[in-house]
Amino acid sequence: MPLIQLKNVSKRFGRLVVLDRLNLSIEAGESIVVIGASGTGKSVLLKHIVGLLRPDKGEVWFDGIRVDELTERKLMPLRQRFGFLFQMGALFDSLNVGENVAFPLVEHTKKSKAEIAEIVERNLGFVGLPGSQRKMPGELSGGQRKRVALARAIALQPDVILYDEPTTGLDPIRSDVINQLILKLKRELNVTSIVVTHDMASAFKVGDRIVMLHEGKIVIDGPPSAIQESENPIVRRFVAGEASEQELATLR
Repeated sequence: MPLIQLKNVSKRFGRLVVLDRLNLSIEAGESIVVIGASGTGKSVLLKHIVGLLRPDKGEVWFDGIRVDELTERKLMPLRQRFGFLFQMGALFDSLNVGENVAFPLVEHTKKSKAEIAEIVERNLGFVGLPGSQRKMPGELSGGQRKRVALARAIALQPDVILYDEPTTGLDPIRSDVINQLILKLKRELNVTSIVVTHDMASAFKVGDRIVMLHEGKIVIDGPPSAIQESENPIVRRFVAGEASEQELATLR
C-alpha cells in the first residue's frame, strides 16, 4: 500500500470546484513535486493529506489509516509524523533560533532540556547553521530563516515533510541551498517529500515525480523528463512561463 493515497477526492468552496475526483498515490521515501497555476488546489491538497480539510467526496489515506474519518484528537499523533516548511518560514519572532527549533520538542515530547539541546544543535548543524541558537530571527537572512524552519520541521523526525513554496523570495543561489537540503533529507533521513512550488528549476531538481494540477484534476504525472518533453499545451505553457492567447486578450 502507498504511504499516502487520495481516492476520488473532490472539494469545492461555494461554486468553485478546487479538487475534482482526484486520485494520487505517494510511496514512502518518494519526492513528489506539485505544480500548477495559483488557485488550482495545491495547498488544498496538502491540507487534505494532514486532515486540516476534509473532502466533500472521496477518501484520504495515510499509512493504512483513513485520515478523513479521524476525529481531531486522533489526528494529533498522526500530524506529528509530518514536518512543515511554510512559504515564509513562519518562525516565532519572539523566540531565538534555538527556541524555535526546540518548540515542537517542548510541546510534544517529554525529553529533558539536555536532550532537546542536543537535538537542536544536531539539526542546526544539519542545515548548515551550527552555533546559531542565540540569534534572533530578525538577524537572519531569508535563506537562513528557511533553513532554521527546516531544522524545526525535522525536530520530531517526521516520516513526511510538506514544503509550501520553499524557495519563494530567495535568489537562485539561496534557492539551490534549499534544494540541496531537500535532497539531503531524502538521502540521509529517507523522508517522503511533497513540494508545492512554482519554481520549475527547483521542481526539476528535487522531484522524483512531478504532478501538475489544472482545474481540479491531474493533467500530468511523471518524472521530470516527462514534464519537459510533454506536448500538452497546458503543461508546455506553464513550464515555459507563457500566458495563453486567452489570458493575453484581457490586456488588449
